[in-house]
Amino acid sequence: MAAGTIIIGAGHAGIQAAASLRLEGYDGPIRVLTDEHSLPYHKPPLSKTFLKQPEPRPQLLRAEGFYTSNNITLERGVRVAEIRPDAHRIRLSCGREEPYDKLILATGARPRPLSLPEGGGLQDAQIAALRTVADAEALRAQIAASRSLVIVGAGFIGLELAATLAALGKTVTVTEMSDRVLGRVVAPAVSSHILATLRAAGVTIHLNSGLSMIGPGREHHHEMRLTGGERIEADLLVSSIGVEPDTGLARAAGLNCDNGILVDGLMQTSDSDILAIGDCARFPHQASGRLLRLESVQAATDQARTAAATLCGRVTPYVALPWFWSDIGDQKLQMAGISTGADQQILLPAGQDGAFSVCHFAGSRLLAVDSVNRPADHLLARKMLNAGFSPRPEDVAANRLAEAFATWQSMPAIPADQ
Repeated sequence: MAAGTIIIGAGHAGIQAAASLRLEGYDGPIRVLTDEHSLPYHKPPLSKTFLKQPEPRPQLLRAEGFYTSNNITLERGVRVAEIRPDAHRIRLSCGREEPYDKLILATGARPRPLSLPEGGGLQDAQIAALRTVADAEALRAQIAASRSLVIVGAGFIGLELAATLAALGKTVTVTEMSDRVLGRVVAPAVSSHILATLRAAGVTIHLNSGLSMIGPGREHHHEMRLTGGERIEADLLVSSIGVEPDTGLARAAGLNCDNGILVDGLMQTSDSDILAIGDCARFPHQASGRLLRLESVQAATDQARTAAATLCGRVTPYVALPWFWSDIGDQKLQMAGISTGADQQILLPAGQDGAFSVCHFAGSRLLAVDSVNRPADHLLARKMLNAGFSPRPEDVAANRLAEAFATWQSMPAIPADQ
């Protein structure tokens, strides 16, 4: 009897992999293992609606009946302790061993630990982080008992939290080591806009500033000292300084890892019977010629589809266009493409509603588009980038983006030999 496929991890990548295997016609056993106890759920709402709802419930990725009706075994509350590639077996923390024919690692990422100089008081501090629904439930309880909070890190999760907590009437301070918010992922114009929006909502944001010390406050739980010398008192400290790929099992099993589990275009690791997908996987990005690791729901689901096709013998390398989104208060950020390597940014003029987009170019080639409250621009950008179409920078500057694309679409196809 076939051992089938084991999927380690029940986030967006792991559950999509199981679903896609069945859609591809895979008829072998499928087992999904997760150390969480809840049914698999959407993670993006955890930093937003989940914290605001009176009686929140996780938004399930699939209804419970999906697993039984598709003959997918979902094991919750189990932890994989070891992978033995030579024997095609895994060992659980309880000691039980399970065989596999193929293995998919969808282990995701873990919050990067906060560190302070020696003597900084970190060991005595109450620090919250947000990655799982259990984290969100604990954070809800802590927020209810807090008037003021400090969030360390001005990435997507940190700023989503800041907007959510400010809307709940909390006093919110954000510290960020960089000179702008969202500095690694969006254009400076977008950073400036989000910074101004959050400050207008009452959020205090310290840039070029890190946390250097935590100590007991007077009326509050903590007094925090920033690297610039500022002192802040707050009830709760939330660490949101990014994540690290969860590669522990892969490394121990001898798989090649470097800022993620290294995979090829088919999502295969250095062991062809083991695949990796989602936040834990680092893959060759064809458009840039670089190895990338993407922390994105869309990338996770697209990679899961590729992995399922690979296991079913359909060779379809992962070439999907990366795209991302974030809701920071009433500001909807949508990003299409990868802007790394861009040498100029062109702003699409804002309308009366203040919505705008930024196009990233490398020479005359469009690499990516960041949009703020402009979903039509985002969808157009995805169409252009998927089609390999680059509008002229001067057309973008003149706000003739849609006109240029429509003209290009209407042109007759060029014969292959031309």
